[in-house]
Amino acid sequence: MTNIQEQHHALDYILKPNNVAVIGATEKPGSVGRTILTNLISNPFGGTIFPVNPKRPNVLGIKSYPSIGDIPDQVDLAIIVTPAPTVPGIVQECVDAGIPGAVIISAGFKEIGAEGAKLEQQIMDITRGKMRIIGPNCLGVMMPLRGLNATFAGAMARPGNVAFISQSGAICTAVLDWSFEENVGFSAFISIGSMLDVGWGDLIYYLGDDPNTHSIVIYMETIGDARAFMSAAREVARTKPIIIIKAGRTEAAAKAAASHTGSLTGSDEVLDAAFRRSGVLRVNNISEVFYMAEVLAKQPRPKGNRLTIVTNAGGPGVLATDALILGGGQLAQISDETMQELNEFLPAAWSHNNPIDILGDADPERYARALETAARDPNSDGLLVILTPQDMTDPTQTAEALKQYADLGGKPVLASWMGGADVKAGERILNRANIPTFPYPDTAVRLFNNMWRYNENLRLLYETPVLPSDEDFTPDREFVKSIINKARKAKRTILTEYESKQILAAYGVNTIPGAVATSEDEAVQAAEAMGYPVVAKIHSYTITHKTDVGGVVLNLNDADAVREAFRRIKQSVEDNVGSGFDGVNIQPMAKLDGYELIIGSSIDAQFGPVILFGTGGSLVEVFKDRALGLPPLTTTLARRMMEQTKIYEALQGVRGRKSVKLEELEMLLVRFSQIIAEQPWIAEMDINPLLASPDRLLALDARVVLHDSTKLESELPQTAIRPYPTQYITTWTAKSGNEVIIRPIRPEDEPLMVKFHESLSERTVYMRYFSPLKLQQRVAHERLSRICFIDYDREMVLVGCRRDPETDELQILGAGRLTKLHGKNEAEFGIVVGDRYQGYGLGTALLERLIDVGRAEGLDRIIGHILPDNTTMIALSEELGFKTSRGKDNMVQAVLDL
Repeated sequence: MTNIQEQHHALDYILKPNNVAVIGATEKPGSVGRTILTNLISNPFGGTIFPVNPKRPNVLGIKSYPSIGDIPDQVDLAIIVTPAPTVPGIVQECVDAGIPGAVIISAGFKEIGAEGAKLEQQIMDITRGKMRIIGPNCLGVMMPLRGLNATFAGAMARPGNVAFISQSGAICTAVLDWSFEENVGFSAFISIGSMLDVGWGDLIYYLGDDPNTHSIVIYMETIGDARAFMSAAREVARTKPIIIIKAGRTEAAAKAAASHTGSLTGSDEVLDAAFRRSGVLRVNNISEVFYMAEVLAKQPRPKGNRLTIVTNAGGPGVLATDALILGGGQLAQISDETMQELNEFLPAAWSHNNPIDILGDADPERYARALETAARDPNSDGLLVILTPQDMTDPTQTAEALKQYADLGGKPVLASWMGGADVKAGERILNRANIPTFPYPDTAVRLFNNMWRYNENLRLLYETPVLPSDEDFTPDREFVKSIINKARKAKRTILTEYESKQILAAYGVNTIPGAVATSEDEAVQAAEAMGYPVVAKIHSYTITHKTDVGGVVLNLNDADAVREAFRRIKQSVEDNVGSGFDGVNIQPMAKLDGYELIIGSSIDAQFGPVILFGTGGSLVEVFKDRALGLPPLTTTLARRMMEQTKIYEALQGVRGRKSVKLEELEMLLVRFSQIIAEQPWIAEMDINPLLASPDRLLALDARVVLHDSTKLESELPQTAIRPYPTQYITTWTAKSGNEVIIRPIRPEDEPLMVKFHESLSERTVYMRYFSPLKLQQRVAHERLSRICFIDYDREMVLVGCRRDPETDELQILGAGRLTKLHGKNEAEFGIVVGDRYQGYGLGTALLERLIDVGRAEGLDRIIGHILPDNTTMIALSEELGFKTSRGKDNMVQAVLDL
């Protein structure tokens, strides 16, 4: 049986090839084919190069072959440098020859229009499942640590620990030039081109697994497969910083949709929301990307936002302070101990505060002692040293004195050597010592703010959400589907307010009751049943915005007023739009004693459904106080959205007014996001206004727009983050007769997982994790959040749970995990069952359901690694069809081909 661990990642053949063929290699001076071949020869990567040129017996002294099929050895990577129309035929030859990877340098594909797009489709049809491709229209790939330079760049990048990926070849060459000047090295340097096949997700996963890559820097023009990007970025950003510059900030927004939400959701705002949700750091200009690459290559990330500034001049210290505070950082408070130490050696006139102004006559020794002392202060998370060249200043010797402090044990140190030619030598000394230097202190501070914000964003993303008080609530999904299907059968895309509120109510959102009336008499009857005063709103299958057509009349106190309102609305619709009056919706007149909010959703062209929260009412577009997020939400993510708005301050209670029920508002946002994630036929939806007061949250108005009914369900936009997979919720009955719910894990389950792990014996832990994990390690938030906050696209954790018969508390009895392996269509399983529940069949039930999940997700195989002593697990896997064998490490491998 094949040892699974020895199989290659699909991208290894491109980024770690043994043998490389250059198709289109030539000796023509200045040609791309010659430059690539020269670069491969000049930078030995440990493999063989095969030029392919039917017109020459050799190229640059290396034996050439007329076609790829004539090469006698196995080729891992084909680099294609021929005109676009010839590429599909060449790719077919490569596939026939069994070549697993290719880089298409050639341009002339979808960027030139329909003809080029057709060529790309031909290539995809040929290679699907048989070959991975980077490009077309790219500079190539460079792996400096392996000596591979398969590009037409002018030089080889220095080796280092930053991976750089760019869609622009010109940006690649600019970064390369800059890196030599700044002494920055790269673990990978990849031009991704137009992403015909290999996209951001593939490379982020690959580089996330690469031990030589410590951070990933991306120049992005288009997102491509949004779900693949989000999936990879969310996983990798937890352990490696991902910094992105995205071009096209001012691109015109997509044409306004037929709702308030649609008109507010600009694509760049959505991109920001997506980056926040995935934990990546977005910067706004190229110089900042370069700087971030340098800082992350040379210095650790700060644990907080407190900066200590050491300077020899007051003005630059003030500028740095402004930039720090405006960017969300804060000055570190100097501790009493540090203050005492500084007083011992600094002149009496020093600032006695942060910024630590050590005065214009500061010599190298004073700088060094000040930095060393400030760095020891526990109140500080990072340091910035500023030098301005004054008559008594020696920038070069000061740099020499400071270079020993490049490693401050977990705190970053940055420098700003201000001035021209006089400070250049000092800058070079600091850069070589891995202390990043910047011409201006506000630039350095901006980068410090980026660094701590990255850490803080990750912490907040994985903050444990609150378990809802009504955790057993189940939405009436089938009822909602029946409303939507009825409208689709009638060829309607707009639901009435009455139908829209029924959908909200089915998901547990409080709505104001209503009754549809198609005549004056029915309207009066409904009003009298409710009690006055009432509101009359237009009931229409085609009109979306009621106020635009005079479709709302408030404060109706008697039958005559209701009749008059009915006639008025009908006449107003006829005068404004001619048709669309299908009756009125009579509702009780709610007391508007709260804040008007909006919660909405619309479709973004790249990321699919997007949620909006903010200040609502009829002036929603005027105030534009909103925040965007991607569904599905948790309570903590909902709170983060709320905190981004100005109205949030008022919601917490101002000027003697009580706070609204923020926990209930969080849960309402979660429920709303659940509707959007679970009901793909909904194109747009909003609650405007949502009345929020200390007593209640009430949806006063709602509207839903559906996708065109001529679409197939497979064509509908999907959420960028896969929603909770309700299809995998099942019930299992134990041998004892007890009923257990087996379902996918949720972020809210972390407290239950803590209790579950606390109940495990040392033997059970050892059998599952192959090492005696201490309890403190097992229940650490950092570890359990990786199990509970999962990406359902890439892994599945099923938990068996039930209510404790004595305490009625929900408890987890066992868990099974299925994790996809990067670059392969297979997954690894693991099972752990609580000691009290072993021997009742729960382990079998969990593994059976993991196999079902694997089949449903289209996996090729499931594998497991089991300790030889774990005879129960070995027998169980064999019973369910797994083939077992001993690996080199004496572990038992269990493999099930699906």
